[in-house]
Amino acid sequence: ICGDTSGNYHPHGEGVIYPTLVHMAQPWAMREPLVDGQGNFGSVEGDPPAAMRYTEARLTHLGAALMDDMERETVDFVPNYDGTRTEPTVFPAAFPNLLVNGGTGIAVGMATNIPPHNLGEVIDGICAQIDNPDITLPQLMRHVKGPDFPTGCMVCGLDGIKEYFGTGRGAVKVRGRVGVEQLKGGKEQIIITEIPYNVNRAQLVERIAELVNEKTSGFTDITGVRDESDENTRVVIELKRDAVAKVVINNLYKFTQLESSFAVNMLAIDRGRPKTLNLKELLNCYIEHRREVVIRRTRFDLKQAEERAETLEGYLVALANLDQFIRIIRGSKTRDEARIKLLAFDFTRAQVEGFGIELRHEDRLVNGRYSLSEAQVNAILDLRLYQLTGLEIEKVTAEYKELLKKIEDLLDILAKEARVLAIIKTELKTIRDKYATPRRTDLVPDEGEIAIEDLIANEGVIITITHNGLIKRTNISSYRAQRRGGKGVIGMTTRETSVVEGEAADFIEHLFTAGTHDYLMFFTNTGRVYVERVHEIPDMGRAARGRSIANLLELKSGETIAALIRVEAKAGANGEDETWKQPGFLFFATRQGTVKKTALEDFANVRKGGIIAIGIEPGDTLIEVKQTSGHDEVVLITHEGMSIRFSGEDVRPMGRPATGVRGIQLEKSDSVVALAVLVPDATLLVAGENGIGKRTDFAEYRLQSRAGKGIITMKTTDKTGGVVGALTVKDDDEIMLITVRGQMVRTVVKDIREAGRNTQGVKLIELEAEDKLQAIAPVINEDKGDSDEPAPPPPAG
Repeated sequence: ICGDTSGNYHPHGEGVIYPTLVHMAQPWAMREPLVDGQGNFGSVEGDPPAAMRYTEARLTHLGAALMDDMERETVDFVPNYDGTRTEPTVFPAAFPNLLVNGGTGIAVGMATNIPPHNLGEVIDGICAQIDNPDITLPQLMRHVKGPDFPTGCMVCGLDGIKEYFGTGRGAVKVRGRVGVEQLKGGKEQIIITEIPYNVNRAQLVERIAELVNEKTSGFTDITGVRDESDENTRVVIELKRDAVAKVVINNLYKFTQLESSFAVNMLAIDRGRPKTLNLKELLNCYIEHRREVVIRRTRFDLKQAEERAETLEGYLVALANLDQFIRIIRGSKTRDEARIKLLAFDFTRAQVEGFGIELRHEDRLVNGRYSLSEAQVNAILDLRLYQLTGLEIEKVTAEYKELLKKIEDLLDILAKEARVLAIIKTELKTIRDKYATPRRTDLVPDEGEIAIEDLIANEGVIITITHNGLIKRTNISSYRAQRRGGKGVIGMTTRETSVVEGEAADFIEHLFTAGTHDYLMFFTNTGRVYVERVHEIPDMGRAARGRSIANLLELKSGETIAALIRVEAKAGANGEDETWKQPGFLFFATRQGTVKKTALEDFANVRKGGIIAIGIEPGDTLIEVKQTSGHDEVVLITHEGMSIRFSGEDVRPMGRPATGVRGIQLEKSDSVVALAVLVPDATLLVAGENGIGKRTDFAEYRLQSRAGKGIITMKTTDKTGGVVGALTVKDDDEIMLITVRGQMVRTVVKDIREAGRNTQGVKLIELEAEDKLQAIAPVINEDKGDSDEPAPPPPAG
């Protein structure tokens, strides 16, 4: 291979040809290898390949696809270095190899460094650009999400991707993938499973070992490093018993090549000139290239079809005049004599059409008569007599008619730009369906970045938080809808008997539904607020207990989560985040009956460590927050079954640090447990701790002035127990019921009977002995969308 290449096309020695061949066969260097190598082709540790006499190679399917149709005059050919052969100036390239596999090169005064990308994503981006030539970069990034390195790893932040997609230059931060394994005795070890692109694994392990041996600050908690890699990467970093794995991982990123920067410069030769191209320009160059390839291929096929049709027309003439043609051929002493005699024949238009020939070009008639061409006569004379007599007119006619259809189709392709573009898309999608593989490189937000929701599927999830501060999210489809009174399924293990003496039993305190694109605002008992994206919550199974919320929020001493709300993410016309510019207010309610209204825009810049959302009086706690228009009517519901309905306009807007005003006058033993917002055609659902609940029309709650004692909303008895929660619901809504022991029931609201205010209600859930209803929450139906009011948590107690 190398000798032929050097001798025929590249007379600069085999020293550069073999390394190029090896590189194209290395799966850790090429996102889609173009060469299938057999033998030792090196390793990710930097081991050299075997000598070329010990290895074999062939093209992969994708490698061969780069040269598909090259024999059909799709590209230009030029003489090689010594003029003995010709070589293509460019390949037809059935897929955009420059973007898929990237490329690195240095020339005088310029250099290029293009990262690899996912084959399927790039093809989807090309198809989208064909469909919409004016596509914007944010729209294009929904298809081409970013680089996709063959070694996997993670790209941190979208800013670098947006920059080089938009300008052709930029840099992306690449991090290796690490995990933490729990060992016996409370020890942990860090596992590196993927390393950044172009990083030598052996050198990385050596560098970590050096930092450990030198007792560098930040690496003193590491007790050992070993490489357990086989065909997959596995570097084990052992830690001391009291080491904090997250701190060690951050130091690995900071001081080793486990985190590196990939500088992008998408410089390419465009029409003979070097040019820095952005993503859209690169895709457009490929589209134009493939457009030329398809047109030239179509012209070649048309030429071949026309030539064959002309030959078949000659056969049809010969078959129609077979006896006469045979006499001429037999009577001629030489081929040239027979050729001249056959060329002398001519026929009228009617005769030709009678032979079954379609006159596609009027210039075939001379003085109104049709005569055989040189090519047709030669084709007839090339046949032996037995072949001429053995021609079957039906087969010739059938082939001729098929050719006419093909010619018509090829002419139609050349006449219609839309058909050319459609062919490009079809051929690309065929390659995508055959050879595209899932993305290997994850795109994760960098510190300070927020907006990556376009890269994440928007799914309904359930967020749960336990009394001991464990949090998780679970896909909402994991819970089946049941009829009222069902026993439910295990949502998570709660109130378990501790195996460690002194460890407190746990139970679910908060349940919340949201979409993965949304924001979660965590309000604490002390009145502070923290903001996180839903997709940043750990995704775990239905029976899992969750992970410590301390890993997600930087809570102050003594803080617990008291209330949560979902803020629906909103993007502007150019993709910018306009979530906090939406009109509306947050309405607060405390356990002692204080309420406050604050504009949503006041929470636009919540720091990682949280900010004050409401001032809390000593002895009071925050229990509920709702999003409102500022004019909505609200209802406060108390533990002993009292309620008060008043207008949100009775509460003037206040700043974040303000304490608020009185919402309801409470008895000494009573407390507020829920805040509901009135919605047209909705009812108020109230539930007691013994599983009894009901729906009541809001019309039964008269509008009162703020700070009154209120009226009865549920007749609380030993049968019902105290009120644990209330929701604004509609008939087609679904709710989730959750007990102290962790049983969950998802039920349709219309199955719950409506009843008057001063009644007890019906059984909502079948409780086991000693179990109590802990919380109720609305469920986001994935097919229908969100519920009418923002999903609340249950009260903090």
